[in-house]
Amino acid sequence: MSERARWLTERERETAEDDFERDLHTEHQVLNMGPSHPATHGTVKFLVELDGESVVDLDVQVGYLHRGFEKECESGSWYQCIPYTDRLNYNSAILANVGFCMAVEKLLELEVPQRGQWLRVLGSELARLSDHLTRCGAACLELQAMTPFLYGIEARELTWDLLEGLCGARVTSNYVRIGGLRHDMPEGFPSWCRETIAKIRGLLRDFDRVVTGNRIFIDRLRGTGALGRDELIAYGVTGPLLRAAGVAHDLRKAEPYLVYDEIDFDIPIGEVGDNYDRYLVCVEEMQQSLRIAEQCLERLEALGPGPVDVADPRVRWPAKGRVFNHMEEMIQQFKAVTEGPRVPAGEAYLAIESANGELGFYLVSDGTERPVKVRCRPPSLINLAPFPQMVRGGLLADLIPTFDFINMIGGECDR
Repeated sequence: MSERARWLTERERETAEDDFERDLHTEHQVLNMGPSHPATHGTVKFLVELDGESVVDLDVQVGYLHRGFEKECESGSWYQCIPYTDRLNYNSAILANVGFCMAVEKLLELEVPQRGQWLRVLGSELARLSDHLTRCGAACLELQAMTPFLYGIEARELTWDLLEGLCGARVTSNYVRIGGLRHDMPEGFPSWCRETIAKIRGLLRDFDRVVTGNRIFIDRLRGTGALGRDELIAYGVTGPLLRAAGVAHDLRKAEPYLVYDEIDFDIPIGEVGDNYDRYLVCVEEMQQSLRIAEQCLERLEALGPGPVDVADPRVRWPAKGRVFNHMEEMIQQFKAVTEGPRVPAGEAYLAIESANGELGFYLVSDGTERPVKVRCRPPSLINLAPFPQMVRGGLLADLIPTFDFINMIGGECDR
């Protein structure tokens, strides 16, 4: 066959293929995923444009759990805001408690006693641990891995046992107070905490053996949902997502607060910023949280008994035991509930390192018992912004692990 004839044959074949595609009238499929889909956690909707199994585009629609957190806070006293912060991220409520109260303390120019600061760090790291255990365990479950999910949830339940012993509640703790804490840790807590930490480490070893080197798990995560450090920084992403891309940014180190500058711990980082790197970073951060908790216990025992609240009765919320037995404390309780502490006029922003990244609170006071403005900088909302870019060109099945390791929490995202 001549070169000309061969060219004509190939041209006819291409023309026939083009005609075939045109005659099929094929279009991209638009799929509504959520907000009631189990994998979207009942609070977000994905409008997915598909070419077969490949994701062409994605529109993330949030707002299905909007509860008006900021306006609720502005309608009550400063102390009445604290239970609302519990509901921002129910997996690590104490972290939000700490962030809000520290922002108020910045306006008041208060410094919490040393024992109170160490207890805040202890509660924060236990909360961070429970958040990461929920994230990694749920991700395994949604990838059809039931056994590691049970290991992770058992470890989380043990962590919640510790939180319940420390502050009286497992999930929505309401533990932190402006100027300190609700109460000191109970007697015998350090020894119980160390025993439980040993059990959690054992469960994490089991989790690691079942999951980390599992060929199926690696293939589902490696190379999926990847986004480079420059893009993540441009979006304002923080937390494990950013550290998984190789950026060692952690507010506990970059801008130390409480007593983190006195604690020895490492910042784990990844390399390429895919879902597998995010998993590895979260697993190592759990080990670092346990390490920090042990250092807190040692320091608390060395400090001995002492105050966990500031001594200023205009700010300190009295303990119930004192209210029931002392007239002065009862009067203080009455005034604190009916009037609330008066915060000097001004504005302040304070951010902490939550389990998902930078959690910040911007507060405005006019000198009264109620905030004029409360604004939350939630990492869940910021970290969700580059989600479409992470999954474009990937498979529909990659949506689930990517969304899991972004760890969007509805209460925090839909303030």
